[in-house]
Amino acid sequence: MLKACHERIAAQCTTLEKLEAHLRANGIDEQAQQAARNIMRYFDTAGPHHHADEEQDLLPLLAQASLHRGSPLAQHIASLPEQHRTLDALWARLRAVLADIAEGTATPLESALVEAFAKAYREHIAFEEQEVFPAAQAWLDASQLEKLSAAMVARRKIEPR
Repeated sequence: MLKACHERIAAQCTTLEKLEAHLRANGIDEQAQQAARNIMRYFDTAGPHHHADEEQDLLPLLAQASLHRGSPLAQHIASLPEQHRTLDALWARLRAVLADIAEGTATPLESALVEAFAKAYREHIAFEEQEVFPAAQAWLDASQLEKLSAAMVARRKIEPR
């Protein structure tokens, strides 16, 4: 589930980069407004869920396992919540601009902000997929992985009204 979420995050970053180019070429048209809404919808819900999956469920398990193994990964694991806060801060800045675009307001989408956001997410994803996820597969047993999966599914359940 975490890897699939990373794939969707990467796809949304690509859409964001395409939106920046589209705005320069076409201005704020319906396609740009819809793209902005789609990006906001994704990062407003999936982003917080993904960070919670890692911080509340995965990282505590890995931190404990890495300490038992004397792995240097423990320090890197401890830095991931701070990386999430950085990503959240970038998202807050970006979201304000996207909200204006979604409403049809002529707000420039700064390429430096788009680049910083996409780059930060891609680097974060690369580290997790190269270091964190392989450690999880190697160190966590079936019952831990099942518990982790159940927590992720529960976080995404929509309560009926």
